[in-house]
Amino acid sequence: MPTFNEAGNINHAIQELFQYNKSVDLLIVDDDSPDGTGKLADQLASTSSRITVMHRKEKQGLGAAYIAGFKRAFDSGYDYVVEMDADGSHRAEDLPKLLAVCELNDLVIGSRYVKGGSTENWPIHRQWLSKGGNLFAKMMLGTRLNDMTAGFRVFKVPFLKTMDLESINARGYSFQIEMAYRTIQQGGRVTEVPIVFIEREVGESKMSRAIVIEALVLMTKFGMRRLFRRS
Repeated sequence: MPTFNEAGNINHAIQELFQYNKSVDLLIVDDDSPDGTGKLADQLASTSSRITVMHRKEKQGLGAAYIAGFKRAFDSGYDYVVEMDADGSHRAEDLPKLLAVCELNDLVIGSRYVKGGSTENWPIHRQWLSKGGNLFAKMMLGTRLNDMTAGFRVFKVPFLKTMDLESINARGYSFQIEMAYRTIQQGGRVTEVPIVFIEREVGESKMSRAIVIEALVLMTKFGMRRLFRRS
């Protein structure tokens, strides 16, 4: 669970996580949040052996935070690693559905855009941006996935270890696209499970124009490579 300025959300997110998931442990990766999220995370960790906190010295991007978390999971001997936001947008009650099928798949994506999936309280421009981005990814990368930008997912650790994480280019939200695409390219088994995505109630979204541009550039680059290989 990567965090940056999530002091208003982290406590509730953890309560919900453990309420609906009795057998998971939590690693919080905080990028030196100015609002004190890291200190709050430490306080929560002091009350539960299931919570570990990793502090990074500066904001280095979502992708770097997840890669650091993956490596900690490798060292700790876990079989599966979950990606989950700290802002409440990923419902903890949906996680058991993802975990129920992770044994048969290398990547399980909590999807907003398969039958049964949905979004709540999103402004129309965010809906169009998300749906348009996923349609563009589907076309450029030639995949059947409906929600490549989704950040709620489960990786099987033995498969994740086969990936060259140091060569991952994306550092923003396009990290999710690149990881899903590379999983497919390496022959990984991928499935989508419907979830309900809820817009955050506290704090501000980290989405920015730069993040959108990074994703478009990445998808275009991968798409052009795919077309040239075919030709």
